[in-house]
Amino acid sequence: MNNMKSLHMVAFVLLVIGGLNWLLVAFGYNLVDKLLGVGSTASMVVYVLVGLSAIYEAATHKANCRNCVSQKM
Repeated sequence: MNNMKSLHMVAFVLLVIGGLNWLLVAFGYNLVDKLLGVGSTASMVVYVLVGLSAIYEAATHKANCRNCVSQKM
């Protein structure tokens, strides 16, 4: 169970990084490209990891989310 929590936390952090980067892109500044180089292998790895994190979180969200799990009253 601890491995799943760790994977969830890594995926969550990557999603936050991706979301913040998209916010900056909207204002004409791509932080990932600035730090790692436009089109570099490292920046592509970051983009792939963010995308995989989004797929993982979408697939496991309902099981992990306290608000989505049906609660007995």
